[in-house]
Amino acid sequence: MADIAIATPPVEPVRSAGYWQNVGKRLIRDKTAMAAAAVLALITLAAIFAPIVAPMDPLQGRLINRLQPIGSEGHILGTDELGRDMLSRLIWGGRLSLLMGVTPVVLAFFIGSAIGIIAGYAGGWTNTLIMRTVDIFYAFPSVLLAVALSGALGAGLGNALLSLTVVFIPPIARVAESVTTRLRSSDFIEAARASGAGALTIVRVHVLGNVLGPIFVYATSLIAVSMILASGLSFLGLGVRPPNPEWGLMLNTLRTAIYAQPWVAALPGAMIFLVSISFNLLSDGLRSAMEVRQ
Repeated sequence: MADIAIATPPVEPVRSAGYWQNVGKRLIRDKTAMAAAAVLALITLAAIFAPIVAPMDPLQGRLINRLQPIGSEGHILGTDELGRDMLSRLIWGGRLSLLMGVTPVVLAFFIGSAIGIIAGYAGGWTNTLIMRTVDIFYAFPSVLLAVALSGALGAGLGNALLSLTVVFIPPIARVAESVTTRLRSSDFIEAARASGAGALTIVRVHVLGNVLGPIFVYATSLIAVSMILASGLSFLGLGVRPPNPEWGLMLNTLRTAIYAQPWVAALPGAMIFLVSISFNLLSDGLRSAMEVRQ
């Protein structure tokens, strides 16, 4: 997947508690990252407490009120093509949009990290077999692979999550393999082997503590990509099904209203952009705080 950048951060000795305290202090001092975190926290809390926060039922509307402009009485952000309150649908839509953006990356983080660490530490034919299999996925752009898998599996939330998870496993596995391969020849790993420690013990005690941090930083940068791909699948009818509110699906249903109420039709896209850029800024801040170079 050539369109997903791969970072290969340097490996350093196991982090101490003081190191993580310094990471937290540096991250807090990063005003841009903190602003992005505040935006994400606000949107996430609104989505979690949607039954309380949303002023109306997102599934009920009146055709007589269809395509009301922003600022209309009783509808602060207007209404959609079926007269449903846009503010309520945006709040409820955050639930599925965030779920589809974050869940595949979390699953891919655990699966891809395990695959990459095994390949990197084992080396030899095991590494060759695993990584050449991973390389097959790089023959396809991530968007094309996600659409192809979702089309083959069928539309639906579960299949969309599975497709996106498969898309993100290879890049995470490659980063995990890269940092683990570098770590394998480190002096403290050789010392652990010389002391008689087994492979599982070395991986658990020495490898995981060093490689999971850089992998996590890289994985956070994929959440924005996941949000966009998930919205694209819903836009194409391969993700969430109507009438459930989801930002990508809302863009699809509102595309015919772009000339009648362009500002209302652009609201779901604005939410996707806001959340995606916030995740990117937070990832950059975390990378700087952890002193991980691309």
